[in-house]
Amino acid sequence: MKNRILYYSTNRNFDNINGIVPFRGKVTFREALLQGQAPDEGLYMPNRIPRIPYDDIISLKNKPYTEAAMLVTKIFLGDEIDTGILRKIIEDSYPFTIPLQKVFDRKYIMRLDQGPTASFKDFAARMMARLMSHFRDKEKILNVLVATSGDTGSAVGEAFKGVEGIDVSILYPRDEVSERQKKQLDTIGDNVRSLSINGKFDDCQDLVKQAFSDPSLEYLNFTSANSINFGRILPQMVYYFYAYAQLCRRGESIVVSVPSGNFGNALGCEYARRMGLPIKKLIMPTNENDEFPRFLKAGIYEKLSPSLACLSNAMNVGHPSNLARFFELYGGTIDRTGKVHVYPDTETIRKNIYSVSISDEETKKCIKKTYEEYGTILEPHGAVGWRGLEIYLEQYGDFPLCLSLETAHPAKFPDEIVELLGIAPAVPDSMKGIDEREGKSLELPADYKIFKKYLIDNLKSRA
Repeated sequence: MKNRILYYSTNRNFDNINGIVPFRGKVTFREALLQGQAPDEGLYMPNRIPRIPYDDIISLKNKPYTEAAMLVTKIFLGDEIDTGILRKIIEDSYPFTIPLQKVFDRKYIMRLDQGPTASFKDFAARMMARLMSHFRDKEKILNVLVATSGDTGSAVGEAFKGVEGIDVSILYPRDEVSERQKKQLDTIGDNVRSLSINGKFDDCQDLVKQAFSDPSLEYLNFTSANSINFGRILPQMVYYFYAYAQLCRRGESIVVSVPSGNFGNALGCEYARRMGLPIKKLIMPTNENDEFPRFLKAGIYEKLSPSLACLSNAMNVGHPSNLARFFELYGGTIDRTGKVHVYPDTETIRKNIYSVSISDEETKKCIKKTYEEYGTILEPHGAVGWRGLEIYLEQYGDFPLCLSLETAHPAKFPDEIVELLGIAPAVPDSMKGIDEREGKSLELPADYKIFKKYLIDNLKSRA
């Protein structure tokens, strides 16, 4: 197909980054999806970003979410998948609602917590699992490696559970997930294994990236379900189009606040803007892991190592993987170690993106204040997003239409909510019975040699 979108590596232009030969070719969506990461440790990027006509965007008003998903994903997948098969995948991926909750005036929260694991990660993981199942080589076992700081692992595990020909290994930092998150991760079972790593999320992420780039393990057919995989980013573009179409007045812009950790969710919003969604400003609030707001302020990037343990634990990231894609989009290059090879156009980034660090104390105050003033219950990640929006509006003045993302259900953080509000958040159907489930993780140190031995001893390559 003449206008097919192909995918290239963010490391393509630089010789011997970390001693690895740059990959200068282009691959199809199927290849990018199944490989997860480029052979040179770079992240795959589309070689062009398609535009969606404004009238097509606003035509989604009052239509189901699946129509927005078809509009956005079809233009990336093109002729690689039959339209009927894609529609079936989408309808099977999204049988749940996406509430747009008005807080006051035209300030809204998009609740992405209605899926089977009560996390926004369900949106990407469910579609990715079905696409991988469709595209995979039926004679091989596909081994998914995923590092999680909280919700990614359970969403991916549940999405891939029981999928024929795909095995999943989930790595999480032992001391930085909530008890309920740990219970979710350790009890998925079937073809999904959980590995409790004695380290930080960045350690888990680095173990996964080293395995991907280890030529001696190529026979294990690795792929990623983290947001280093473009197959995770694509579904995360969709809900920005959906929300805008439901909330907008014709021709107006929107301010969007996305609580940010590994930057995949915010990247979906950045792509949506470049595809024609009229986003006035993308707000990317972080928790106390403030390497990105410091970079925007000073123009110099320094990763935070080790990352800090905060209430919004899924955002405890000291060097976001998807920063490489943001740098690429703005003319720069950064590798997985955090070394900047070419700085991006920082001034243009500042025009489009605002970032601020929200402390744990501010997060707690925001949860209390938002409940007391508006009766809205936020969990820590959503509170970081909402407080970031408040600070932006305080600094730059009010804006008519604003959207902030709630990325996990408050019931995933019952201790914090009870302590701050004196009430226990209602448990959604998807989480009932979790505390009674049984399962156990395998404990490993943050040591690549030991992790590699685990992979060799436990993973299969052929169906």
